[in-house]
Amino acid sequence: MAYKTKLRKIGNSLGIVIPKAALQSMRVEEGDTLYITEAPEKAVRVTSAESASFDSMMDIAHKGMHAYKNALRELAK
Repeated sequence: MAYKTKLRKIGNSLGIVIPKAALQSMRVEEGDTLYITEAPEKAVRVTSAESASFDSMMDIAHKGMHAYKNALRELAK
């Protein structure tokens, strides 16, 4: 399902208001933590912190990227 929203000025920042239907499908409420990660083609992915495994996966990814940064840099060329 796709949800449409607009970028809005919130104080000195910009933000979006997530429609109620999207929040319900994500099963999140006010105060819950959300993660925004990059996705292909100028997109982002919004994920709820519902599962504790997301934090541990991100920690593992960061450690791997740090440990193999030279190899990853060469592969990116």
